Amino acid sequence: MRAILRVMGRSDPLDEPPEKQPEAGSSQVDRVSQSPPQSPPTSTSYNLFKTRSSKSLEKQIPWLSKQNGDAPPPKFETDEELPAGRFFDALQGPELEVLKDSEDLLLPLDQKWPFLLRVPANVFGVSIGLSAQSLLWAEIHDASSLSYLKHVPNGVLFALWSIGVFVHTVIFSAYALKCVFYFEAVRREFHHPVRVNYFFAPWVAAMLLALSTPKDIAKRLHPWLLGVFMGPVFALEVKIYGQWLFGGERRLSKVANPTTHLALTGNFVGSLLSHVVGWKEFATFLFAVGLAHYVVLFVTLYQRLPTNETLPKELHPVFFLFIAAPSIASEAWEMLAGSFDYPARLIHFVGLFLFISLIVRLNFFRGFRFSIAWWAYTFPVAAMAMTANRYGLVVSSWLTDAMTSFFIFLSVAIVACVLVLSILHAVLWGTLLPNDMAIAITTHKKKKSHSQRVVKHQV
Repeated sequence: MRAILRVMGRSDPLDEPPEKQPEAGSSQVDRVSQSPPQSPPTSTSYNLFKTRSSKSLEKQIPWLSKQNGDAPPPKFETDEELPAGRFFDALQGPELEVLKDSEDLLLPLDQKWPFLLRVPANVFGVSIGLSAQSLLWAEIHDASSLSYLKHVPNGVLFALWSIGVFVHTVIFSAYALKCVFYFEAVRREFHHPVRVNYFFAPWVAAMLLALSTPKDIAKRLHPWLLGVFMGPVFALEVKIYGQWLFGGERRLSKVANPTTHLALTGNFVGSLLSHVVGWKEFATFLFAVGLAHYVVLFVTLYQRLPTNETLPKELHPVFFLFIAAPSIASEAWEMLAGSFDYPARLIHFVGLFLFISLIVRLNFFRGFRFSIAWWAYTFPVAAMAMTANRYGLVVSSWLTDAMTSFFIFLSVAIVACVLVLSILHAVLWGTLLPNDMAIAITTHKKKKSHSQRVVKHQV
């Protein structure tokens, strides 16, 4: 009989050691407290977030992902769409990036996750910051009220544009590989109330680079660039704006946060590019769509509705995104109207007032450890410098010249500081891309086990 059981792969009950009986006199609380804590299973193979077709590719290209054992994946459903409320329950912080103490992760925190899993969507903030800097100096080269900045060497413009293109290509390629090999992680980021807005960023950065293309490379932009870069933005808008409009878990009053401005800025940058390529009617259409949704978002964020769960009381670098949309919108209106007239100035003054409101509370921006989120300073300040330069061309005075100089040099200083810190954290300390806890939360909130409830009741 024992031989038959061995052939069938089953162990002989007689060979198993007897179950250990509880010692006499031990209480129920002692027995429960001695039992090992129950925690969700973890997987060192990270199969949980892999694309179903990526395993065969990894066998052909083994260096693309580490193989850390053959442990089975955790028994958690990843095909189920995470509701917005689950992210609010499990995460905290201005960008919903910090795990709450009462929550567990699907992946081990004591290990360094594969590189692609640690590339978050908000890394595109680097691309959009450098691209905006390239466009700023391209506009200063074309026209500026500041005499000492009228003759910017073409080599400087080409260098800034080349750096922007290179960095954007590297980041875009890395995230594209993440989409190929870890699509489940990308899908979770798309459902994240904050991260979803960064899916607009790569296309906005590409449009900014197209607008800042040196004349030596291309004297005229072809309309196909608009279709390639604005097409994904428009598709995302139909999806995201529809969720805002028709309510549900992702209605605007619940998920609105400062990064939502990125979902609107694409309309104004697309309007600029549309005008440059000669599609003036489409430029007007994009401006109208962006302006209508900006007004709704501005009122929603200003009111701090009780249904909003992502807008923190403390300030954060992403709050500077408040000034990005009106600054780019002012420049887009100038393109449509043909001059920096009163509507353009009104929109510019809205952005200027928001900047003053933030800068006088600079103390509240202290205490945040450096992260990729710091790149949120770069794009809005560069956009503000662009409109200040445009305004200075129309209203020439020592005050407008001083304001233009202030924003230009502030923009350069911020980009330089954040870039140096990013390089140091990436190369020297290796802390630029830590484990991304936001994508590894459990599908359901952790429930207390029966043993934990018994211990609490006895105590």
